Amino acid sequence: MAKKEVLEPSHLKSHIGYRLRIVSNAVSHSFAKKLATLDVTVAEWVILREMYSKKENTSPSTVSEITGLTRGAVSKLIDRLLHKGLVTRTEATEDRRYQDIRLTAKAIRLVPKLSLIADENDAVFFSLLSSSERDLLMKTLVKLAEQHKLNTNPIE
Repeated sequence: MAKKEVLEPSHLKSHIGYRLRIVSNAVSHSFAKKLATLDVTVAEWVILREMYSKKENTSPSTVSEITGLTRGAVSKLIDRLLHKGLVTRTEATEDRRYQDIRLTAKAIRLVPKLSLIADENDAVFFSLLSSSERDLLMKTLVKLAEQHKLNTNPIE
C-alpha cells in the first residue's frame, strides 16, 4: 500500500498578509489613540478629511460615495459629528429627504491638526524606511488595492 504524503502547512508568520496585519494593527491602534485625545474616532477623521477636501457643502449620500461607507454608517457618524459641533445639517426646503452637510469652523480648524497627527503617526512607523523604500511600499500597496478593487476607507 502506498504511503500518503502529508503536506506540511505553511508557517503562520511566512504569510505577507499576516505581516501586513501586524503593522496595520499597530499603526491604526496608535493613530486611534492619538485621535481619541481630541475626541475624534478614525471613522470620524475619514469623514472630516474627505469633506475638508471637497471644500463645499455635501450630502450624506455623497459622503457615503466618497468614503465607501454605507449610508447607515455615514448617518450615524454625521449624528456624532453634529453632537460634537463639527458639522451642521440642514434639510432642503423643497425636499425634506435631502440634507445639506457642512463642516463647522471648529472642524475646519481641527482637520489640519488631525492631519498632522496622521503624518506624525506615519513617521513613527515608517521613518526607518528610506524614501525609496517608502515610495516602493506605497506603490505596491496602491497597485494591490487597485487590482483587487479595494476602494473603501479603512475605519477600524
